[in-house]
Amino acid sequence: MEDIYSLKFSQIARFIGEGIKKERLSQNITQQDMSDQINVSVSSIKKIEKGEICSFDSLMRVLKRLGMLEVLNPLIENADSTTPEQPEDMVREGKASQRVRASGKHLRS
Repeated sequence: MEDIYSLKFSQIARFIGEGIKKERLSQNITQQDMSDQINVSVSSIKKIEKGEICSFDSLMRVLKRLGMLEVLNPLIENADSTTPEQPEDMVREGKASQRVRASGKHLRS
């Protein structure tokens, strides 16, 4: 495969979709079965597998069902270990916490 940085985002999305489809088929899971198990529509699963990833939540559900969440480990290695586990806790904490924004100023070396 080419260097990932030389690819267009649409190509990357297509490769991700193809990899997800390949893994789903290797686990002998139909799109309908996956849909029923993770509460994501069959049409959304088809779109993800074509590289039309329109919902981050749906993508996370698919990756979790396939046992592929570890691909995200580099992004969450330094995550705060006090992150709440329960959805109601996340909502409560989200309302209480202040947003952090980038300054927009670029640092030069």
